[in-house]
Amino acid sequence: MSSVSVAPEVSVQELQRYEELQVQALDFARQGEVDTLVSMLDAGLPVNLSDEKGNTLLMLASYNGQLETTRALLERGADTEQRNDRGQTPLGGVAFKGDCELAKLLLEYGADVNADNGGGKAPLLFATMFGRFKMRRLLKLHEAKMWTPKA
Repeated sequence: MSSVSVAPEVSVQELQRYEELQVQALDFARQGEVDTLVSMLDAGLPVNLSDEKGNTLLMLASYNGQLETTRALLERGADTEQRNDRGQTPLGGVAFKGDCELAKLLLEYGADVNADNGGGKAPLLFATMFGRFKMRRLLKLHEAKMWTPKA
């Protein structure tokens, strides 16, 4: 005879608490609360958790200049190519902001320098449009193009 395990029921209160913890984790990524966020991830929170707009923990940490939080997320397997609802990648956001250290880190972990960030626009186009000349040089060193290559 085989036994079937049944998942325990989760109460409404437990679901609400889990939702609250997710919101807190997104805020911790944004604010650079790396130790607390890491403990949540190590306890089982998904590393690619996203908000209602599709912004992942990695997107929020990197866009807000949180280098150590970004590194911790990448070390735990955060997806550098997961896009938000507008089609933007973490590297696209960092290129717009001009943070070269964060861009180097994302590229080190495999971010696609020519990823489509909506309408065929690549991160280099954002760096150029917003006068991020150091970022532009960095991306060009990684063979960046202004527009994503046509398939």
